Amino acid sequence: MTKIITGTQMQELDRRTIAEARIPGTTLMERAGSGVVSCLEQTFGSTRGKIVTILCGKGNNGGDGCVVARLLHRRQAKVLVLAMAPVSEMSRDAATMYRQFVRSAGKSAVRPYTSKSQTQSLLRDSDILVDALLGTGLTSEVTGRYGEAIDSINEASRPVVAVDLPSGLHADTGAILGRAVQASLTVTFGLPKFGLYQNHGIDLAGLVTIVDIGIPQAYIDAVQSRTTLITNSFVQASLPARRLSSHKGTFGHAGIIAGSVGKTGAAAMTAKAALRVGAGLVTVATPSSVNDVLEAKLLEAMTVPMPETKSRTLSRTAFDRLAAFIAARTAIAIGPGLSTHPETVELVQALIKQLDRPAVLDADALNALAGRASLLTACKTPPILTPHPGEMARLEIDTTPQRINADRIGTAARFARERGVFVVLKGARTVIARPDGAVAICPTGNPGMATAGTGDVLTGMIVGLLAQGLESWEAACVATYLHGSAGDLAAATNGQAGLIAGDVIDQIPHALKTVYEA
Repeated sequence: MTKIITGTQMQELDRRTIAEARIPGTTLMERAGSGVVSCLEQTFGSTRGKIVTILCGKGNNGGDGCVVARLLHRRQAKVLVLAMAPVSEMSRDAATMYRQFVRSAGKSAVRPYTSKSQTQSLLRDSDILVDALLGTGLTSEVTGRYGEAIDSINEASRPVVAVDLPSGLHADTGAILGRAVQASLTVTFGLPKFGLYQNHGIDLAGLVTIVDIGIPQAYIDAVQSRTTLITNSFVQASLPARRLSSHKGTFGHAGIIAGSVGKTGAAAMTAKAALRVGAGLVTVATPSSVNDVLEAKLLEAMTVPMPETKSRTLSRTAFDRLAAFIAARTAIAIGPGLSTHPETVELVQALIKQLDRPAVLDADALNALAGRASLLTACKTPPILTPHPGEMARLEIDTTPQRINADRIGTAARFARERGVFVVLKGARTVIARPDGAVAICPTGNPGMATAGTGDVLTGMIVGLLAQGLESWEAACVATYLHGSAGDLAAATNGQAGLIAGDVIDQIPHALKTVYEA
């Protein structure tokens, strides 16, 4: 896991690195600029012969931009620096890097900012734009020439690489300060900033990559942050070993309570995802009249028919059989496709009060908890809840999905702490919180996953990992990361618009393989 920090914390890390570790600011700039160039070429290909315009502010962000310009010139890109201020107004280190670039590329490679119309013409003629205007210290609204430059970048319709974070974005809140750059790629330095994963930052940052600029690990360890970014190395270390002597019992038995008439697909996808993520055995308990339909959809999973209502949903009379079903399984998922039939809701509430093993509550199990979240305190083992913002709003009191999304990290952490549960708040940059208030953010996933059934897939992956013996925190984080990775692989193959939940299931083994082989 990598700590996520505020702009002020990053500035303090820079200060300590320069003052205490005796690493010059220009060295940090050199490493930052080199990292930007490397990420730029990994994303957009060789820059040789391409026209790259770098817009440089007067602060250290602009100094990073000057390093980018010099290194791209060395790679034989056609580089132009648009300077927002004369060298006399630049920070000391930025001025040093500016002069190095001029010595390398010549004064003709620099244009002072004069007007929006001149800027628009330059940017339209460019292949790639680099935003090195404003850094993490920005706290007031952007106006004047910087505002014009940001507008010109956004109107140019060119690939944009943001240096550290998109200019105009608040480093902590992800709020737009007047106006902000829409980046295709953001290369951030040292540690990721909160603003890249919240509010407008999610859309404005584009692909986010993190570059190590050599800040001593001891200084990073001293930073106080309870919010982390899930990393590939954490996922790899958390996955269970698959020894040669293993058998299906080694990897647990996942039980899934799901389905109703018209909604057997949710149950089927949950089961398939649990198997694809490595569970040894999976059994689905479902209303008796839809059992045959579900069996036809599942080859590798088992099913158990349960008593049902006249509406073909699980009946309150199924309680004893479902309690025995739960007792015979390693881990349990409750909710996908169950319906909100009053009798089924009553059944689910009764089952939740009896939970004594690792469990995932999703979909209609969460709907059954609307206004009744206090039932969670009866659980002997803290369950994992996987709400989307609408479901989260129903679990909370006097709130809306919009208010949930405005403070996703705070909402998830508060609910997890108050109710003593694990929360996976789904959405762009899914937030995972645990009962002690610690939070993780998932960097994987894409808008193509905003389609019916992908939440059922995530539930199946979580219960599949719980069945294999992962602790609840690890299972929630690992499943969310792999779920997003599988979605990214599916989007790379099929595009985002036509992506369906079954595509994500198909890519789970490839996502696992990628992590194991990293």
